[in-house]
Amino acid sequence: MSARLNVEPALERPDDFYEALIAAHRGLDDAASVALNCRLVLLLANQVGDLDVLREALALARQGLAPDAAAEG
Repeated sequence: MSARLNVEPALERPDDFYEALIAAHRGLDDAASVALNCRLVLLLANQVGDLDVLREALALARQGLAPDAAAEG
């Protein structure tokens, strides 16, 4: 049985994490900032490790975002 995505607040110090995330982006141009986000996502996905949980997270993260015009065909 697969784990389910935990959407309950779990960070002990969310403001400190947000500050660290912003600091990691400081001084980067847009391309480097996007690369940092991609690397972070892959590192955290590896930490989670469960493909079903990751798919659930992807679907939840995409909710409410406008579809890509190119993908609409």
